[in-house]
Amino acid sequence: MFTEERHNEILNVLNNEGKVVVNDLSEKFNVTKDCIRKDLKILEKRNLLKRTYGGAVPIRKSALYENIDERRNLNLESKAMIAEKAFNLIENNETVFLDISTTNILLAKLISKSDKKLTVVTNMLDIISVINSNENDIKIICPGGIVNKALNGFTGSMTIESILNYRFSKAFIGSCGINIFDKSITTFDFDDGNTKKAVIKNSKTIYLVMENKKFYFDGSFKFATLNDIDAIVTEDYPGKDIANILDKVNVELI
Repeated sequence: MFTEERHNEILNVLNNEGKVVVNDLSEKFNVTKDCIRKDLKILEKRNLLKRTYGGAVPIRKSALYENIDERRNLNLESKAMIAEKAFNLIENNETVFLDISTTNILLAKLISKSDKKLTVVTNMLDIISVINSNENDIKIICPGGIVNKALNGFTGSMTIESILNYRFSKAFIGSCGINIFDKSITTFDFDDGNTKKAVIKNSKTIYLVMENKKFYFDGSFKFATLNDIDAIVTEDYPGKDIANILDKVNVELI
């Protein structure tokens, strides 16, 4: 195996497992431990991983701030898979909250075309428009407030005051990242984060809807911890280290 091929395979293992161990890689590729350490050093210089004692872990990145229009058409295949899983969690006659999230727009499309009888509460204008566009048995409630143009939805104190008047059987919350090690769940916008807090407070079951890559990204405002949610709906099974940590804090992977 050529060096570059081995480097690519090391990165594949890292992405799948959440970490790599020098001893394991040495056996896997039938090369010396010093050879693997050299590989990891090269990959670290390329900013592709971070070396640790005995191995390496993925590099955490700061998520880029993008408004809804910029995010709407990104990673549609992954978001569609997440939306389908989330849709299957919703039962007839429930009151659910759909948070500001481009994945939730796709979830709203599935709901709007279904025969489920639901009450949907949302602070996102896109979701209201999608559900209202079809004949269905969906009752839509919007908490109102001040429109956040970048998010195309309502956030802030007026919105929070309205949200706290409701109780939700299930809430589907968006996020720009999770730090699995300090258990923080983040977003960019202060008002958006505090609005999410209010939804979590008044929900029986809280689902985080997010792409698998967001396990390695951080936003600037922490609105919750892993202890505040019940499950994460994502398109693919994360690395074993991530799965083990989630299992220890009783967060289900869906």
